[in-house]
Amino acid sequence: MSDIDHRSCAQVFARLDDYVDRELSADDLEQVQRHLEICAMCASEFRLEGLLLRTIRDKVRRIALPPGFEARVWKRIDSAGGPAGS
Repeated sequence: MSDIDHRSCAQVFARLDDYVDRELSADDLEQVQRHLEICAMCASEFRLEGLLLRTIRDKVRRIALPPGFEARVWKRIDSAGGPAGS
């Protein structure tokens, strides 16, 4: 009998984006990895999300910013008092 239950799958699903981006702690990365090794449903979702994120990143990298765009964004951030508008 497997120790996989709905709660552990829900926890993994909630962290898949961070897992794909490697934004989890080492312990959380290991926990998600172990779950993906034994749960076919979550592993399939992981492959799908990973493919989707890679596809989006590849497409975004190909978009050329208009000249001066980045400078205008930083100027607007600076005039708002910082990244959080503080």
